[in-house]
Amino acid sequence: MAIELGKIGIWRGWHQLNADLAREADRLGFGAIWIGGSPDGQLTIVDELLDATENIKVATGIVNMWKDDAATVGASWHRIEAKHPGRFLLGVGIGHPEATQEYQKPYDKIVDYLDGLDEAGVPVAARALAALGPKVLKLSAERTAGAHPYLTTPEHTREARRVLGDGVLLAPEQKIVFETDPEKARAVARPTIENPYLHLVNYRSNLLRHGWTEADLDNGGSDALIDALALHGDIASIAAGITAHLDAGADHVCVQVLGDDPLPGYRAISEALLS
Repeated sequence: MAIELGKIGIWRGWHQLNADLAREADRLGFGAIWIGGSPDGQLTIVDELLDATENIKVATGIVNMWKDDAATVGASWHRIEAKHPGRFLLGVGIGHPEATQEYQKPYDKIVDYLDGLDEAGVPVAARALAALGPKVLKLSAERTAGAHPYLTTPEHTREARRVLGDGVLLAPEQKIVFETDPEKARAVARPTIENPYLHLVNYRSNLLRHGWTEADLDNGGSDALIDALALHGDIASIAAGITAHLDAGADHVCVQVLGDDPLPGYRAISEALLS
């Protein structure tokens, strides 16, 4: 892995990120900021976060292949790399079929897009691929630095590591709710998980592959499913849940703290796991 991300990063939608949050994440010792929500292919948000910080890396989680062509994104990578060498990991993916009328033959689209990044001169070691199922996980190992799975559990991480093999980046996302009351925690987590993810075929299929049932996925998600996809409890319980991904084979865990103000949660995680 050419870009060292550290063990734990933060995951936030691009519209939830700013220079102040980036500086605090850097100060707290997080290894990377993952930009979610399909940022624009010009990637000016990456410039903003890197300009504001000194050490932390920035990754996209993800640039949507259907929104921006590889040539545009490749040019953005070169601009960023020239200014901040070795601090940007370009995460790309195909999103989900419900989001675009053009969505068809997704595997072929991924291969074509990675070919385009090759042509644009984006190194394999500087890019990652959103991957859930074994076919795309294998492709991520062959054509990129590795995989960035979203909405998964340590059981998926363990299987993903088996598919990827050693020496390939595995950076799953994990949702967190800092709340010890299970009902209150689920009230925060369930809306984020149900809409849209439990209505999207790729996420449903992945969860079904890993032992969850249709009943778990329907009607807002079972309590057990919500608890697995969004850890809650005190900091000891949450730290143990993050560490479970690392023990299962993850190199790096992208932590998404849910709620109105994520900073107290990120500070608690830093104190527990990064001090």
